[in-house]
Amino acid sequence: QVQLVESGGGLVQPGGSLRLSCAASGRISSFNHMGWYRQAPGKQRELVAGISKFGVTFYADSVKGRFTISRDNAKNTGYLQMDSVKAEDTAVYYCDLGNTPGDYWGQGTQVTVSS
Repeated sequence: QVQLVESGGGLVQPGGSLRLSCAASGRISSFNHMGWYRQAPGKQRELVAGISKFGVTFYADSVKGRFTISRDNAKNTGYLQMDSVKAEDTAVYYCDLGNTPGDYWGQGTQVTVSS
């Protein structure tokens, strides 16, 4: 069983930046996939970005060019750098880890974009 703990959420102004972290209790290099999802009130959880163990990345169209996903296998930690944030980025952000998406989930961290 792997535990995931997200951090770095908070209140940020439109156009600002935030970096989310996802610390894992196990070796993330053992798993094929690490990703970030988000869920806004009244909406379904959606994939924001994903990264394979080989470093291949995927981004949702809504965040492409603004968000950057990365992973540090030595620290067993994943990151989501969020730049040029918009009000519509407001949501609870979750990280996941596994050989298929959704094997393990974190508890989520709230990101609120507001002036």
